Amino acid sequence: MGLVMMTLVGLVATGSATVGGTLAVVNTAIGLTLYVIYERVWAGISWGRNV
Repeated sequence: MGLVMMTLVGLVATGSATVGGTLAVVNTAIGLTLYVIYERVWAGISWGRNV
């Protein structure tokens, strides 16, 4: 659903479905990468845990 919406936004903004699709894929790849980094950073922080 997110890929479709981002493609439509890119299509409206640029007038090209190819560019819109590329923007959607790049956006998803960046989002996934940042999510993994975020989770790894928080997994390494120990304050607030009762171990």
